[in-house]
Amino acid sequence: MDHDERRLLIAEATLRVIKQAGMEGASVRNIARESGLSLGALRHYFPNQDELIAFSMNLVKERATARIYEVMSRDMPLSRKALHTLLELVPTDDNKLAEMEVWFAFTAHYRNKSAAFDAQHDGILQLIEQLLAALHEAELLRPGLDLALETERLYAFVDGIALHALLDKKRVNYEQIEKLITYHLKSICTDAAFP
Repeated sequence: MDHDERRLLIAEATLRVIKQAGMEGASVRNIARESGLSLGALRHYFPNQDELIAFSMNLVKERATARIYEVMSRDMPLSRKALHTLLELVPTDDNKLAEMEVWFAFTAHYRNKSAAFDAQHDGILQLIEQLLAALHEAELLRPGLDLALETERLYAFVDGIALHALLDKKRVNYEQIEKLITYHLKSICTDAAFP
């Protein structure tokens, strides 16, 4: 196994530990055990816990970004691309639910730990701004909307759905999430956007 594969294996183990035991359980010792490595071997790849956690969280972000790029490369109308992109930001399957659990744990932990914490570290607000700007430019948004307010509203809506799905996945199940996001988009888009 090469260096990069081993780092990926350790990052995957880190994500499993955080999902099972939260950030408090994400000690180097627990991660080493989960990855099947000794403490010394783990420290060879990640000298400290912060570097390991940052690498693992970057892995979650990279996976979501890759899925979004894949959606944007599809041959479909812009309104459908926007819908499917938004669906990549919320837990619509077990894997994304696990990523969301880990991401919320990471965010809560580092928000209180670091004075340099950036609330925009996930890039979701910027992505939503770009989606709505593209829909506006294509004249697929209803006339007269306040784009800045709609951006904030959709950002809060997506975060709220993600949190509700995390806390009550029976009520806010995967099918319900898709219905809610579709309904919201249809409420701000022209009839031509979703014929």
